[in-house]
Amino acid sequence: MHSMIMSSAADPGVQSSAPGWINSLMDTLGAPGAGIAIALENLFPPLPSEVILPLAGFAASTGQMSLIAALLWTTAGSVIGALALYGVGALLGRDRTIAIASKLPLVKVSDIERTEAWFAKHGTKAVFFGRMIPIFRSLISVPAGVERMPIPVFLGLTTLGSAIWNTIFVLAGYLLGENWEDVVGYVSTYSKAVLVMAVLGVVAFIGVRVMKPGAGSRRKS
Repeated sequence: MHSMIMSSAADPGVQSSAPGWINSLMDTLGAPGAGIAIALENLFPPLPSEVILPLAGFAASTGQMSLIAALLWTTAGSVIGALALYGVGALLGRDRTIAIASKLPLVKVSDIERTEAWFAKHGTKAVFFGRMIPIFRSLISVPAGVERMPIPVFLGLTTLGSAIWNTIFVLAGYLLGENWEDVVGYVSTYSKAVLVMAVLGVVAFIGVRVMKPGAGSRRKS
């Protein structure tokens, strides 16, 4: 039996930014399918959370799943995905991180040490607000694992930040109904702005490092 979300996906205007596997997951599993999609999005940032969340909201508006279930499952998916990346960071550890960084061009051990100091001071804010920034919302879990942020603190901040982000976009899809894709355009613009700022930051870092005397030297740990 075809679900309402799948029949709506037959409309090219709705289908255009919704990969078929996402529709299939939600059609087959309902809210848990949305949670699985979001967990995968955390592990593979290029996957479209700005599509998954409003689409889950739209599915809730059609009766495919309950709104509460959509919110709970997508938040659970966010936390599970973030916890997996935290584990990657914890397994990597400080020593391996420094060893890898020391082999990268233009990167010094002192850069890692300054990053550690910054994370020690601002890590809780970074994990919380990072959940609301495209790209970084996934990556922020890795340094949290490297620095071994207490798991209860990490889980609490990740759950709260994810719940806020997910609720905004699931509700937007729920309220917009068949016009849920209107959300995608706004989030895409936001994502591009964040990406441009990140690229500019990297370019500025490289520029300063290249122009700075002794750029190739590294201080041993």
